[in-house]
Amino acid sequence: MTINVLLVEDQKLIRVGLKSLFEGQDEITVSSEAQSGKEAVEKFRTNHPDVVVMDIGLPDISGIEATKRILEIDNKAKVIILTSHLSEQEIIDALHAGACAYVMKDISTDALKMIIKTVEQGAMWLDPQVVPILREKNCGVIPPRQMSRAMFKEQHANLTQREYEVLKLVVDGLSNHEIAEELTISEHTAKAHVCNIIQKLVVDDRTQAAVKALKEGLV
Repeated sequence: MTINVLLVEDQKLIRVGLKSLFEGQDEITVSSEAQSGKEAVEKFRTNHPDVVVMDIGLPDISGIEATKRILEIDNKAKVIILTSHLSEQEIIDALHAGACAYVMKDISTDALKMIIKTVEQGAMWLDPQVVPILREKNCGVIPPRQMSRAMFKEQHANLTQREYEVLKLVVDGLSNHEIAEELTISEHTAKAHVCNIIQKLVVDDRTQAAVKALKEGLV
């Protein structure tokens, strides 16, 4: 199955360079392009791509506003913000708008491909440079979008009560050692709980587990 991508970037040189990354492969293809936010919204409405890769700095409306409008068309749309901006407010606004990933433009080619694939499958992803900024904010930074808290808990009923406790501490940014101290358990046990949570939430790491929990309103 090929993942169809809408690429939104106003600078032609960057747009052509990004598009060339996916040429000659079957897994990901740039099926449509846009040079502005409004064009991106119309291209999404017309073409229904699997994933949107969106720049923030666009000539008319911002990529964040375009993301918001795309999510109004389809609240299950998957938008990856790909930007050189590391502004705290833009990160928060992008997540509030419904972006599934916030990625810096210095990301490697292989990593970007991985992110597109995982986002298409329903995962969340935050650039490591973004995580410390997000951790300074409370859980309301990422509003629930797809499932109510009750529905999330019902869907993930295989998480134990202790795993819920550990997940909340993961969301708070605690390390395995700190979790162990907080819950008066061994660090080995804390690590095992985190591994179980990652597996049960079908994510790749503790950061994605925290983001998914926040996004779906679990904590």
